[in-house]
Amino acid sequence: MTDIAAIKKNLRFIKFRKLTIASLLIGFLSGLLAISLKHLTENYEKTLFHQSQANPLFTVIFPVVGLSVIYILRQYLFKKKENKGIREIFESTNSKSKNLPLYKIPSHFFNGFLTVIFGGSTGIEVSTVVATATIGSVAQQKENLFRKYKSELISAGVAAGITALFNSPAAGILFALEVISKKPTKAFFAATILAVMVAFGLLYVVNEPTLFSINITTWHFHAIPYFILLGILSGINSIYLTKCVLFFKAQFSKINFHFYRILLGAALLSLMLLVFPQLYGDGYHAIADLIFPGKNLTLTPIFALTLVGLLILKPVITSITLASGGDGGVFAPSLFIGAFLGFLLATVLNTFFGADVIPLNFVIIGMAAMLSASIHAPFTSLFLVCGLIDDYTLFFPILVICLISKYTAKMLYPFTVYTYAPILK
Repeated sequence: MTDIAAIKKNLRFIKFRKLTIASLLIGFLSGLLAISLKHLTENYEKTLFHQSQANPLFTVIFPVVGLSVIYILRQYLFKKKENKGIREIFESTNSKSKNLPLYKIPSHFFNGFLTVIFGGSTGIEVSTVVATATIGSVAQQKENLFRKYKSELISAGVAAGITALFNSPAAGILFALEVISKKPTKAFFAATILAVMVAFGLLYVVNEPTLFSINITTWHFHAIPYFILLGILSGINSIYLTKCVLFFKAQFSKINFHFYRILLGAALLSLMLLVFPQLYGDGYHAIADLIFPGKNLTLTPIFALTLVGLLILKPVITSITLASGGDGGVFAPSLFIGAFLGFLLATVLNTFFGADVIPLNFVIIGMAAMLSASIHAPFTSLFLVCGLIDDYTLFFPILVICLISKYTAKMLYPFTVYTYAPILK
């Protein structure tokens, strides 16, 4: 009996050691992939955006080029398989036999990159999530010992990728918990924590700055009712975003000849980008203009119409980007919509109701609230946005409003773009 107990203990030690090594490796590769994709996309998106502003002809050409190259890559390099986003991860974790194939790493890396830099109005977050999930999936396929840890290793890759993108280990772990796994085990926490530590260590080594480094000075209790209103409006807007994505995907899927989808999608993208250049790519440059304005932003009639136009068209242009073959999801669009919704609400309150609220606070809270409502992950959104700005002054109001926005959205429409599978093809 003593020998049997010793053997079992030794096997447990071997499993733990191998799981530790695998988690550390997954964390390193996932963090490196996320950081590389983020830097490449930021640099080329900035360059091509400036080109499109200098010569409007590029605004017409870029979407056609981006969507066409993506289509060609899928046809001849990536096995004629369209990327399904986070649904691919769900299909893998819910099946013992279905795994994420290795080619999904370069597929999502290059297609996400090409989508954003050529003006597709989405972000690289979902592309990164699926690519890093594939790293975890491939790792578990290489060792029989890891078959039972499939979900845990996939979650480790996802958590490391989110950590590297948003400089927030808590957001990485919580996203893996709230969206991907939903069934925490000891192995889940061991794998994700180890992977996140490595990814965060990579950020420290390369001295990666936060996307928006902001110093929030304070927030006032008299603004709480207005924050709540922002949470409710974010929940409603998230449903608009979700239904737009589902509607346009369904309509574009009726077009049998794929190149017609590309031409129609590119034409609509170009038209909207010519009118509202803020919609180009992930939109972080437009959010930065709200957060770090070069001049005092007042609510003139033209500016008000611009804000309303952006809020109406952002879900439409994101949906068209995805429906016509672009790679991405609703992370960046949700942050964009939330920022502009928060700013519009704050300026309306100050201009017409003398509310004396701080617009910057509404921009930040709006980003978190909209993301929470769109992906039904309030705690991920809380830490992700706080990590995004490197400031936790608004922690309490963000927490409350994220919960309000999520349950507002869930009460009115219980699905997200990730969970309403029947329409997504």
